[in-house]
Amino acid sequence: MVHVLSSRTLLRPADPDRSRAFYGGQLGLAIYREFGTGPERGTVYFLGGGFLEVSGRAEAPPAPGLRLWLQVADAAQAYEELTGRGVEIPRPPVREPWGLIEMWLQDPDGVPIVVVEVPADHPLRFRP
Repeated sequence: MVHVLSSRTLLRPADPDRSRAFYGGQLGLAIYREFGTGPERGTVYFLGGGFLEVSGRAEAPPAPGLRLWLQVADAAQAYEELTGRGVEIPRPPVREPWGLIEMWLQDPDGVPIVVVEVPADHPLRFRP
């Protein structure tokens, strides 16, 4: 098995400045590092146990199957904070039949983002 030391998701947005404003400003992700110069410079954000790199520029939207899954401690609090920052959230937090609390939004290029709370009584938290 390959020993993976770190990982990151790479996004090549249509408008890098708009995407940096969304991920860094509206979502409030902390910056891990920045590199390069100019409009296509790279910004790498902390993303829980991984990273999200926004760099370069794409002529077309990202792959249609791409989704970001972001786990938070409190989805209702995240909803209030994000709507307060002007983030449009078409699907507010809802407890799903499988027990997770999920809300859905999307980035400026239409990449779906699910913000998930794992309730204390959910099997994902169960340790026998």
